[in-house]
Amino acid sequence: MSVPPAEAGVNSGDGKPATSNLVLRVISAAVMAPVAIGAAWWGGWIFAVFWVLAALAVLWEWIGLVAGRDHRMLVLSCGGAIVLAAILAWTDHPVAALLLMALGALAASIFVTRAQRLWIVGGIGYAGSMMLAPMILRGEDVMGFIAIVLLFAVVWTTDVLAYFTGRAIGGPKLMPAVSPKKTWSGAIGGTIGAVAAAVAVATLFGGFNTAAIAGLAVVLSVVSQAGDLLESHIKRHFNAKDASQLIPGHGGAMDRLDGFWAAAIVAVAIGIVRGGLDEPARGLLIW
Repeated sequence: MSVPPAEAGVNSGDGKPATSNLVLRVISAAVMAPVAIGAAWWGGWIFAVFWVLAALAVLWEWIGLVAGRDHRMLVLSCGGAIVLAAILAWTDHPVAALLLMALGALAASIFVTRAQRLWIVGGIGYAGSMMLAPMILRGEDVMGFIAIVLLFAVVWTTDVLAYFTGRAIGGPKLMPAVSPKKTWSGAIGGTIGAVAAAVAVATLFGGFNTAAIAGLAVVLSVVSQAGDLLESHIKRHFNAKDASQLIPGHGGAMDRLDGFWAAAIVAVAIGIVRGGLDEPARGLLIW
């Protein structure tokens, strides 16, 4: 989940974002961050419900971009697959959850045109992986909680520092054809901040190889920013500024979760490769 004061790396024309919009962003972030951390702390069904709701919001926005807001059957079929997949994942059946999402994607494709089918399948994969990745990583032990906190710290700090560094320094644009306001200075500043935040988390909880965690933070920060750019590309493809206006001052759930989605998937992949499906958090954190 991404809670920046404004779009990462923004360097607006006059250098001053609208005060009212900035206040809305800060208020929304102040509400969302404790809720996200609290859900991670409690774990279990509370954490699962939190990410099911996030995934459903993302799915609704994605369908709105691709097919419009009137496709009730599409929303119901895709949403049903997401909810059932969450139940399977929560009961320790992640492979079955992935298969169910694949079936849901195939079923949903009958409600849209041929040109929209790949986009809808991609949307279910996007929303479903956004839900499953943190659920798999969190698990039931304290190591899972630390892994989620590390992810939050890396992604949030990347966003915040990218914004302020990009605004203060400016300079060459990162990828102007996709996101004209993001700068290289913002991207570098965000990554440096993410390393500092990750080392702080590792030091706070203790017992971790801080050099390895710092390297991990670089990877996750870069991936987070790539996820942000990917979402910007998707919105640009559909001529949309924001995925929705669901979150005051921030846009939609997609706009705020794009970086976390990408970082969480890579984090889970690293964790599973090193620790297996039983201990992905330990595989991610212990080097």
